[in-house]
Amino acid sequence: MRQSTGMSVLQVVSHEASCLLRVGSRFITACTFAAVIALLAPAAVNAQVPCCLDEDEFAEYIDESIEEEVAENVEEEVVDNLEEELEVAVDQAVGETIEDSIEDSIEETIDESVEKSVEETVADSVEESVEDAVETSVEESVAGAVEEAVETTVEESVAGAVEDSVETTVEQNVASAVEKSVEETVEQSVTASVESEVEVGIAAAIEERLESEIATVLEDLESQLEIDEARIKTQQWLVMAEPEVFDELAVKGYLFDRVTDLPGMGLLLAEVEAPSSFEIYDVREGVIDVVGRGRAEVDLNHIYTAGAPVHHTVEGASPRNVLHFPAGMDDLALRLGMIDSLVDTAHPALQKANIHSRAFASEGAVLPAFHGTAIASIFAGRDTDYVGLAPSAELYAAAVFEQDAARGEIASTVSLVRALDWLISSGVDVVNISLAGPPNRLLEKALSRAAGRGVLILAAAGNGGPMAKPMYPAAYSSVMAVTAVDSHGRVFRLANRGDYVDLAAPGVGLLHARSGGGYATSSGTSFAVPFVATAAARLRLLTPYEDVREALLSSVQDEGVPGRDDVYGYGVLRVNG
Repeated sequence: MRQSTGMSVLQVVSHEASCLLRVGSRFITACTFAAVIALLAPAAVNAQVPCCLDEDEFAEYIDESIEEEVAENVEEEVVDNLEEELEVAVDQAVGETIEDSIEDSIEETIDESVEKSVEETVADSVEESVEDAVETSVEESVAGAVEEAVETTVEESVAGAVEDSVETTVEQNVASAVEKSVEETVEQSVTASVESEVEVGIAAAIEERLESEIATVLEDLESQLEIDEARIKTQQWLVMAEPEVFDELAVKGYLFDRVTDLPGMGLLLAEVEAPSSFEIYDVREGVIDVVGRGRAEVDLNHIYTAGAPVHHTVEGASPRNVLHFPAGMDDLALRLGMIDSLVDTAHPALQKANIHSRAFASEGAVLPAFHGTAIASIFAGRDTDYVGLAPSAELYAAAVFEQDAARGEIASTVSLVRALDWLISSGVDVVNISLAGPPNRLLEKALSRAAGRGVLILAAAGNGGPMAKPMYPAAYSSVMAVTAVDSHGRVFRLANRGDYVDLAAPGVGLLHARSGGGYATSSGTSFAVPFVATAAARLRLLTPYEDVREALLSSVQDEGVPGRDDVYGYGVLRVNG
């Protein structure tokens, strides 16, 4: 009878526990309850039972005993199962919700580091919140829910209480934690990224705009300041650019009086006669409007002079006596280029020299030969009593000077550019330029092209005196500017000064060949250039992979103010063995 009564109670409990427990969107079967009751029922039946109980009293006693045991065991089992089920469900639901929210809200702004941070923060927050909520809510609700479930239904009480409590708690905690974490992380990331991009963009835009505006203003200003009637060969403007640029100009109606091919530079040089009323900066802007800035150089045909040397009545020192080169110079086949006046190759000191000459002055002009002959003899003179620095050198001499009745010996931008192109095409290692004048865009471009093809350009600093303005082409960055010193290392009294001066070499009281025969003694910065040019060509021949410019500057002897200065540059040339 008792056994029957016990089983009937189990049946009742099993029936009540057969309902499904709903938590969120997930259902938990009542098997858990049934299993617990099945385990507890025998123990309840086999426990000490008061005697003399009728069936109703016995059933009531069993119910009370089971309720106590179920309350303890079911609570623990349900809590464990609910915690596990809820953690999985909440983690999955929250993970999907947060992932969608983050992807929709911040898209590409939040990188992998932000996502990782959010996930970790949310995981921790959810886990802690769920555990606290489940433990608190389940502990408070399950006991009552189980008791009611045994008597009525487990589903309604437990599911409703747990679901409401968990959903509310999780929603509040997760929303708060995610919102705060995402806001802080996104704000920091987006702020830093946006600020950086904005700063870079603004800086680049401002810099580009300023550079363009400054370049335009400076070009206009320079154009107006450069127009010196004494330094212009004719009322003529020049254009130098690559061949396709001229095709574009032709389409726009630009016609040129003369076009010269410059194969060594890959450029064309055009000359246009202009009326007396024309303005070069207007012409320049017109060409730029057609082809774009930087694609064509437009300027006047400027005039250059060979810095008047100082002549002496006493006999000076021969080149080899003022600077000692290592042994073997007589046999070195250096390839030297020079831009100067005509060379008197009939002079006894130059008859045996290996000189290639070509004239680039105006057709029919009278070509002077004094200065060019002097420079050529310092390079390659070979006479009984006179020997130059490199008598076996192959010398390419470009004649650019012509005699002008009003201005003496002059050279033009056109003649200089054409001469430089010939020297590049001839394959020389260095070019010696012994002249000076105003800046010119075409000349600067030509010198830059030469330097880009590995040709070292050296030019005289000028003989205008300590207060003179910088002279060109020496003042261009693509050129090494050379000043002159005497045998005691003192700078030539008429030499230009300035931050463009690179180094010094002997150029005072030098003995040289004189056109027409004989020898003369002169001083000037142009006489110092051949010493540096010869040293550079020697380095290029013996150490072809060395930076010649750097090697020259690193071997100088410091003079004047310690370090680089405006008088000696980096110092006085020294030639190492």
